[in-house]
Amino acid sequence: MTAEGFLEGRRLQMARGVLLQCIMGGYPPARFYGSDDGDLALVAEPSMIHPLPWSDEPRALAICDADELSGESSNLSTRGQLKKVIARYAARGLAPVVATELEFFVFAPNTDPTQPFRPPVGLDGRREDGQSAFSVSSNNGLRPFFSEVYKCMAALGLPRDTFMHEMGVSQFEINLLHGDPLLLADQTFLFKHLLKEVALKHGLSVVCMAKPLAHTPGSSMHIHQSLVEIATGNNVFSDENGQPTAMFRHFIGGQQAGMADFTALFAPNVNSYQRLCHPYASPNNACWSHDNRAAGLRIPASSPVARRVENRLPGADANPYLAIAASLAAGLHGIEHELEPTAAIQGEFEVPDNLSLPCTLHAALERLKRSQLARELFGQEFIEGYIASKTMELTSFFDEITPWERRVLAAQA
Repeated sequence: MTAEGFLEGRRLQMARGVLLQCIMGGYPPARFYGSDDGDLALVAEPSMIHPLPWSDEPRALAICDADELSGESSNLSTRGQLKKVIARYAARGLAPVVATELEFFVFAPNTDPTQPFRPPVGLDGRREDGQSAFSVSSNNGLRPFFSEVYKCMAALGLPRDTFMHEMGVSQFEINLLHGDPLLLADQTFLFKHLLKEVALKHGLSVVCMAKPLAHTPGSSMHIHQSLVEIATGNNVFSDENGQPTAMFRHFIGGQQAGMADFTALFAPNVNSYQRLCHPYASPNNACWSHDNRAAGLRIPASSPVARRVENRLPGADANPYLAIAASLAAGLHGIEHELEPTAAIQGEFEVPDNLSLPCTLHAALERLKRSQLARELFGQEFIEGYIASKTMELTSFFDEITPWERRVLAAQA
């Protein structure tokens, strides 16, 4: 839209079906978004209108809500779904506080998708070979790129907590400062967009796939969650003596109750399960533990005021609005129904059958289809539309024969 049109308050409209557009560009049948495929209004969030610092010509980006023309939020909007979950907490006098940890890879341009990704050539003229995890000099070879990333983050008002090289080849992690869930979802979206745009200027490719390289750790989007009482600002997961509260237990119980049903929301792509089937630091289970990274729900070591629950299931490919909404909705379900969690696990452990999660997109979608809880929390229109779109993507994947199949199976009798 032109700046003049935007400043005049001209309404921008978009077909409802676009909210269910699959990643290949197609759409599920119109019955999933209204047979007329009528318009939605895109309503800009006033605090999320940003001039784009990486653009050579003046441009701005406005994050919008997708609202029905009658004024209410569209049931198909993931941002709208998150706002509804936050409102349900507010009705109980509670405010969720979240933080996201986003991992990503920086690669050389990949013009042939049949070939593996490769790390870029750095300032030293060499490609990283995977020995830089957690090194203080690990990003020096990409210093011009990261310098512009930091400048653009500051220009967009994206505060960063910590930044590090992760375990994969040319893999990095950013920790965004904790705060309001909607703000963090907006910031996570903006940061991913920023990364890709700045990378293009530097002749690089940023990839937020869950598992872009074989034999290498995947990329997660861990979600840290706590709850504060609106009236006092106190963390309700700790009592006045610094001990865990019943609400803390119930929140964990709700997370456990929803993780299997919501796996397709946390791990939305075929590639998501490549990360989860190699579970080091990417646990595909609903166990919980104190500071054990093999558990899907980890309680990080912290002071009572910072007591929180880390959901380690979502990958970097997850929709931040939907992943945060699903995680918080599950926790609220546990609070409302006073669900008790299983016993905490420590050390090496075997995952009980009742705490294992779907390990393929097909299995996750089948579980979501059967979930009454998902329909109760997100509405039938959203869940059925989401399943329809993701089923199209899965079908598209199965329409192709992979190099592994040609290499390994062609010679079989």
